[in-house]
Amino acid sequence: MLEGTDNVAPPPTDYRLLLPEGWFRVRIEPEFRECSVDALINRQFEGVDNAPHLKQQLRDSLLSQAAAAFRDGGIELYLSLQKAGALTIPASLLVTFLPQRSGGQLTAQDIAAHLSADEDLEVSVVELPSGPAVRTRRTTGQSEQPVPPHMPGSPGEALPSVTLDYQLPVPAADAWLLLTFSTPLVQIADAMVELFDAVAASLAWVGGDGGHE
Repeated sequence: MLEGTDNVAPPPTDYRLLLPEGWFRVRIEPEFRECSVDALINRQFEGVDNAPHLKQQLRDSLLSQAAAAFRDGGIELYLSLQKAGALTIPASLLVTFLPQRSGGQLTAQDIAAHLSADEDLEVSVVELPSGPAVRTRRTTGQSEQPVPPHMPGSPGEALPSVTLDYQLPVPAADAWLLLTFSTPLVQIADAMVELFDAVAASLAWVGGDGGHE
């Protein structure tokens, strides 16, 4: 996946995450995108035959957002279809690959110091089992992530959201992995963030040096 730097252990070839049961992976690669979105919509609208306009609107929205995520370096997108009784818990996770910016190797502390200038962000450097990470939390008036297919209103409707980002340096590589969690459930934001923290903590590097796995 990545090229290592000279005279150091090779970088990991992949990573793994443990997600709650009921999260659906949307394939955002161009060759898989339409089939993946169609599978998600068919699953959510199973038994519903009187909403063709809503289904098409949602399909167009998800395809557009998946394409944008891919253009921006996104490699995986997950939408929560997890149930709490009769209700579905709306949330999303976008994983993005970030090549190292020019200007030398940045540390987690460097990035945290830069982000701390934004007063709307809660910024900290945390130590995960996979290594150091920059953790940021923010609440916005409009969701920046795909609206899950069970949310009320039109797919393009602006919704308040809580977003939690984790930026993790890829070992032995000039690159970072960005985990972006988002949910419109601002009323139970702390509980959702606790779930997101647990998912981020589950990340493990695979391959490369044996210590990464």
